[in-house]
Amino acid sequence: MADQPLKIEDLQGTKNGVRILKLNGPLVLANLFEFQSRIRADHSTGLILDFTNVPLMDSAGVGALVGAYVNRDKGQRSLGLVGVNQRIRNVLEITRVQGFFKMFASIAEAESAVA
Repeated sequence: MADQPLKIEDLQGTKNGVRILKLNGPLVLANLFEFQSRIRADHSTGLILDFTNVPLMDSAGVGALVGAYVNRDKGQRSLGLVGVNQRIRNVLEITRVQGFFKMFASIAEAESAVA
């Protein structure tokens, strides 16, 4: 499963200034470079990462996600996560970074919060 590619669909949110990156596949060392590039290139005021189809994340993925948080926080721009499964929540908890992230049950809920 970790050797699968990570596909990223870039969508315009329904709220002004919000972008949604729909991730499909594991967020692991072997495939996180496009993820990092997309995060760095995004200048929207609110960014939502849809993890609904992300089965797992390794420590490199955690690092990339923390990097996304830092990138967004420095620019005073919002970041929200949607559809984070229990396995990934456990990884974020074990690495003690879960507090950095706002997690939402739906894209609509996340859009309202990050807009």
